[in-house]
Amino acid sequence: MKNRSKIIVCIAIVVITAFVLTACPDPTDTPPTLRLDLSSVTLNDGNLEQTVTVGGTATGAVTLNTAALPVGVTAAVVDTTITITGINLVIQTTGSYIIGVTRQDITQNLTVEVNLTAVWTARQAAEDNTWASVTYGNGLFVAVTPYGTNRVMTSPDGINWTARQAAEASGWASVIYGNGLFVAVAVSGTSRVMTSPDGINWTARQAAEASGWNSVTYGNGLFVSVAFSGTNRVMTSPDGITWTIRQAAEDNMWYSVTWGNGLFVAVASSGTNRIMTSPDGITWAARQAAEDNSWFSVTYGNGLFVAVSQNGTNRVMTSPDGIKWTARQAAEDNTWASVTYSNGLFVAVSQNGTNRVMTSPDGVKWTARQAAEDNGWQTVTYGNGLFVALSFEVTNRVMTSVWP
Repeated sequence: MKNRSKIIVCIAIVVITAFVLTACPDPTDTPPTLRLDLSSVTLNDGNLEQTVTVGGTATGAVTLNTAALPVGVTAAVVDTTITITGINLVIQTTGSYIIGVTRQDITQNLTVEVNLTAVWTARQAAEDNTWASVTYGNGLFVAVTPYGTNRVMTSPDGINWTARQAAEASGWASVIYGNGLFVAVAVSGTSRVMTSPDGINWTARQAAEASGWNSVTYGNGLFVSVAFSGTNRVMTSPDGITWTIRQAAEDNMWYSVTWGNGLFVAVASSGTNRIMTSPDGITWAARQAAEDNSWFSVTYGNGLFVAVSQNGTNRVMTSPDGIKWTARQAAEDNTWASVTYSNGLFVAVSQNGTNRVMTSPDGVKWTARQAAEDNGWQTVTYGNGLFVALSFEVTNRVMTSVWP
């Protein structure tokens, strides 16, 4: 009997052991894995590009979910290589814009962080002139200069530029596009206005007075120009051809004028009140600047007027209404010469300094950026997905930055 008991116990152990083995998976049957290997970021003509290689033991087709990507960033997959292209992107593990990568029912996420910066590329100007102003309209960038053989240059893409003959060899300081017409004004010369329907063929027009017309803008059906010298330092025109003199709020050195939120706003480098505003371009009111700096450029965007200065403690000021202004700290204490806005970004350029570009998503907090070259950058504009800045010195007097 003792031997029989031992046999029964042994059988019981065998049965239990067999049950356990059949209930557990084979330890050699491991689940498939998905691994994402990131390459370094490369720059391709203003676009940043990064590749991601899909590794691991998972097999089959790789699919992407790109529904959460921001404007200006694209992702595509070929076999096991994902290529992500965009403006100023950084691929990382945290952030707001997610790409879902799926293979064999396994999903991992890549996160794209879009930095509000701009990667700048140097370009060759049509001629090595002192380029003072650039604008965009009717599918064309147009720039003017006060000096040189050909005082106009044009470009359909901001990259390849062609020299054009100005109407006169005047000191062309500013150009704008409005109402189907390019209009340029000059600080010196016989006829201090010229117009062109195509940016190529120009016609001289008579300014209202022989003042130092330094800036021109268009808004509310009216061209408005301001001057840094002369008896009457504002002139207006409904068509860019026939001009009427207007009285400025003060006889300051007015350097820039813009239109926004139903108001013309001009800034000056001198005077008691270095801002003036007008709802119609005709009657102007003096306003107090945030600081008595040499305010050199003003723009409007995202519900805010933003002006930049060439000197002073705080070289940026902002205003929601053009009347009450608040001083802001520039990214660096450079000689800021021009500011513009487009698609969620203010961009300013400088004539000197370590970093000669600064950007801001809100006009309040600014970040220094590296220019394509350490030139004296004088003017910046936006058009056709591109910021374009021009310089008055050094080798490549154009730089561009792709922006969606």
